[in-house]
Amino acid sequence: MSERHDTGFGWFIFGFLLGGLVGAVLSLAYAPQSGEETRQQIREKGIELRGRAEQAVERARERFEELSEQARTQAGQVREQVSKGVETARKYGERLRTRKRTGAPAEETGEPA
Repeated sequence: MSERHDTGFGWFIFGFLLGGLVGAVLSLAYAPQSGEETRQQIREKGIELRGRAEQAVERARERFEELSEQARTQAGQVREQVSKGVETARKYGERLRTRKRTGAPAEETGEPA
């Protein structure tokens, strides 16, 4: 079963554009003018709405790319911190094993007392 990570933003844009288109068509359909003028206005509004939709998609794509880059950067930082923590824990474990084998006090193994 596939997981969906839909935030609803796409549906919001779709609903917004559909509502705008329906509103434009209805307002033009009830306007007191000739059929040819109405069809021309519908074409113009369609072109305008398509342009707005393309701009919205482009802004969403840019935002997605920004967030992806931030996520990659943060993942790299976390990976580096985890690696440092693992290395520190490994060295500490080695010091403890050395101390236990030799019976040396903490000062000789470089550990704090």
